[in-house]
Amino acid sequence: MAIWAIGDVQGCFKPLRNLLEKIDFDPERDTLWFTGDLVNRGPKSAKVLRFVRDLGDRAITVLGNHDLHLLAIASGHSKRRGNDTLKDVLDAPDRDELLNWLRRQPLIHTDPDLGYTMVHAGLLPQWNLRLAHKLADDIEAHLRADNYADFFPHMYGDKPNHWHPSLSGWDRLRLITNTFTRLRFCDASGYADFFQKGHPDKVNKRLIPWFKVPGRKSEGNRIVFGHWSTLGLARGEDYLCLDTGCLWGGKLTAARLDLEDAPTVSVKCKR
Repeated sequence: MAIWAIGDVQGCFKPLRNLLEKIDFDPERDTLWFTGDLVNRGPKSAKVLRFVRDLGDRAITVLGNHDLHLLAIASGHSKRRGNDTLKDVLDAPDRDELLNWLRRQPLIHTDPDLGYTMVHAGLLPQWNLRLAHKLADDIEAHLRADNYADFFPHMYGDKPNHWHPSLSGWDRLRLITNTFTRLRFCDASGYADFFQKGHPDKVNKRLIPWFKVPGRKSEGNRIVFGHWSTLGLARGEDYLCLDTGCLWGGKLTAARLDLEDAPTVSVKCKR
């Protein structure tokens, strides 16, 4: 049995199939972890959703910012952007089934036996894993409720950008959501920057990749994530980024988590 984590697919169905062929994926014995952003910008978001959903418990995915954006559009609380490619989902005959499945996916997944945690983007330095799971539970409860669409008008925005236990209401939920689905950089004091998207070598030096902030409380827990195509494949003792920019003509990458040093396999992608 193999357990593979796969970076952001974003509707790139053909590269996904090519990657699964290359790693000799067997749905009878193997498990796939997806780092989120199954949809958008690529041409086949609906096919990707159906494929992952139909794998059942052989696939685990966490929600990314593009996944939430799709849900917000479908609920009427956001507009399509110029480079969105979500029409195939929104017009699909099984649209409701796909969206209902998607909104029930988690924001964080931990396998204590495997020793890995997966999120789409990152964790604030003030959060340990126990707190991160507790905060994710709050968002997931909103998304899985019958009135889930009430969440989306309050989801967008970059503030607040600093965690404090006294945060409440929509501000608290917005920061939690942004952290799991949009975080890349923090400063040394733990304030998040949700604007910068570049490689760490090309941004303001006061900003630090979230996984390198000194004293972060999740340190020592191996965390696999995506979301950061300008960072690309990056690994340290307790972090592994798998977004290698398939959408932009880069690669789609998988890492085998059940082996030491998580060996990686990639396939090339067309822009």
